[in-house]
Amino acid sequence: MSETFLNKFVEKCFKERFLFVLVSLLGFLFLSPLFRKFTALGNLLEIFLTVILLSSIYAVSQKKSDFIIATLLVLPLLFSTWTNFFFKSPALPLVYTCSGILFFAFMAFTILSFVLNKNKVTLNVIYAAIVAYLFIAFMWAFVFSLVETVQPGSITMTAADENFFHFLYYSFVTITTLGYGDITPTSEIARSLSMIEAVIGQIYLVVLVARLVGIHITQSMKGDSQ
Repeated sequence: MSETFLNKFVEKCFKERFLFVLVSLLGFLFLSPLFRKFTALGNLLEIFLTVILLSSIYAVSQKKSDFIIATLLVLPLLFSTWTNFFFKSPALPLVYTCSGILFFAFMAFTILSFVLNKNKVTLNVIYAAIVAYLFIAFMWAFVFSLVETVQPGSITMTAADENFFHFLYYSFVTITTLGYGDITPTSEIARSLSMIEAVIGQIYLVVLVARLVGIHITQSMKGDSQ
């Protein structure tokens, strides 16, 4: 009895594997500023991020090659994240940023390929499409962080302290074309990248939503004809 329940639970987790990633990402965005206010909870934020990274690898583990590549890309990201607690090195932030770009770019591409190759719209496909969109924003946050590291002053912030969450915030307001203006790109490369992210965000929504709606209409028509 217990074995049957366990098998059903594992099957459901794999069938809707992107739901856990989605909930984790939204939770991370909501809890990040709260955790950063309390030094004692700082480690919990890193643990939360680690859980997101590992769960996202599990989500793309359907193909062995994707699992291996994602694992290889996440290792330097996790290494630089946790090593930073034990000793400080100028190279660690650069390793963290570059590995973050590669990892989230690969994950977004892999998940988007999964969505585009599906001929049936399910909840898992919808979850995957949202996760891919969020991962694109995360990738661009690392890109902007790298630009600021290489060319300080490329992005002007009104906040006194500069941390990764600010780049994440800027990436999301850029990809959604909100543009509040409290964080602004000042260098040409930062402005150029901001425009590219905004365009990609709009193209993603228009093309992907149109495709999913078209597939859903086709499904409905086939269901009515049967």
